[in-house]
Formats: sequence, C-alpha cells, structure tokens
Amino acid sequence: MSHNRSDPLSNPRPLLRSVYAYAAYRVGPGPDAEDVLSEVVERGLRYRSTYDPKAGTPLAWMIGIARRVIADRANLPPVAPEQAVADSHDFEAESLQRLDLQAALARLSARDRELLALRYGADLKASQIADQLDLEVNAVEVALHRALRRMRDLLEPTSDASVDVRTRHVPAP
Repeated sequence: MSHNRSDPLSNPRPLLRSVYAYAAYRVGPGPDAEDVLSEVVERGLRYRSTYDPKAGTPLAWMIGIARRVIADRANLPPVAPEQAVADSHDFEAESLQRLDLQAALARLSARDRELLALRYGADLKASQIADQLDLEVNAVEVALHRALRRMRDLLEPTSDASVDVRTRHVPAP
C-alpha cells in the first residue's frame, strides 16, 4: 500500500498505537487514554490539511497534538495503576511493582514525566524528542539519563529503609 506523504493519516494504525501508548504513559491506560486518543484523532482529522511534511513526521505531528490535548486536560484526576495482566504468574508482585512505578512517576517532575512518556510511551528516539521539544539531541539524551536515574533512585530502597518488615522476627512471649 502506498502512503500519501502529504496526508499524515494515510497510515493510521502505527500512529494510533504510538499515540495511545504515549497517552497511557501520561494519563494511565484505559478510558482516559482512550479519550485522549479520540480527541487527538478528531483534531488530526480536522487539521490534517495544516500538516507540513517538511516540519516533521506524521508521528511527531500527532504526538504534538497529543501533548496539547493532555495539557488542555491537565486537571484530570490521577489514575489508578493498570491492572496486572490476567495470565501473570505472580499477580501480587506485579501489582505491587506497578503501584511502585506509578508512585515513583508521580514524584518526578512534569518535565521528567514528559520525557519518559515520549521515550517509552510513544517510543520516540532522542532525535524525535528533541524535535518535539525544540531541544538539542544531546540535551534530550542527558535529560533522559537523569530522569531514569531519578526514577531508579525512587524505585530502589535506600540502605536505611531496606529492612523488610515482613522478615523481622517477633520474640516469643
């Protein structure tokens, strides 16, 4: 199938997957991400004639729309973590891991959350993120590295807090 280079929606399937993944990373999976995706598609259809292939890829254009939609909806309440996959071998551990991840993401700055959502939610490369945020590629790479370090620091227990209260022994009376 040939795709019209001037129509950003000529090959929508991969765009929709990436936009949904980005939205799910930013607002949580499920109905809120679906609402964002719906609004992005609606705006994309309405403004598709304004797309300029010289200004960026269709994915960058759609992610830009998604960023504006999410900014417009910034008063959304926080979402609950995604439910663990039904066929998980260890539902409890996976659920706790997701809760820890959501809590750590919530503690990051808005900029770090945005960078991580663009990288891992939308699966954009550093160069694409740089175009999206009007930054140098090196600045994006450094900022991503630092955001991941902060995330890792939030997820790893400190040496003082590493004692697991479940393993403490209570002396017998």
